[in-house]
Amino acid sequence: MEEFRNKSIEEFSDLLASRASVPGGGGASALVSALGIALGSMVGEFTSGKEKYAEHEEDIRALMKRAEELRKEALSLVDGDAEAFMPLADAYSIPKDDPGREEILEKCLRDAAAVPLRLFDLTAEALDIMGEFAEKGSRMIVSDAATGAALLGGALRGAAVNVKVNTRLMKDREYASELEAHIDGTLEEYSMKADEIFSDVYEVF
Repeated sequence: MEEFRNKSIEEFSDLLASRASVPGGGGASALVSALGIALGSMVGEFTSGKEKYAEHEEDIRALMKRAEELRKEALSLVDGDAEAFMPLADAYSIPKDDPGREEILEKCLRDAAAVPLRLFDLTAEALDIMGEFAEKGSRMIVSDAATGAALLGGALRGAAVNVKVNTRLMKDREYASELEAHIDGTLEEYSMKADEIFSDVYEVF
């Protein structure tokens, strides 16, 4: 499968706007998460080494290291989402009277949910990091932390709905309910966190 993360911005946008099944909302959310994280790293880059913020130097460097790991993983999920979706799309075409259809479909639904679930969790972690960047980072570039938080909030919601679009069809309701409970609780908490980071910065100007 082609690597969507290596497309130009224009090519990726054109594909999203087309009738192609992938990339879709999951891949777009992964890209947005990576961009949001990158803005946090940018705040770190403009803070690290500055005498004014020397007391936070060790923290900023640790945040930048973890942010870079999360950014790269988020980018990998742009393609991971497409790779997980294609077998699911094929499973839907299996005749309904095929005795193996239900088992195959259930596995594909789990696999398809796993990618946005991971994106959801890493984006929540990235919001924790963004909060620290906003608090400890250079005041000259703190608006980028707010922008990053806004993007991460959108990516979090996108990942959440892409988990639930799969769990709603699962036959194993106990497993599906566990995922949904995790998503519902964490989404409320971290949506508020994203809004708070943005508002705290926005109200300064």
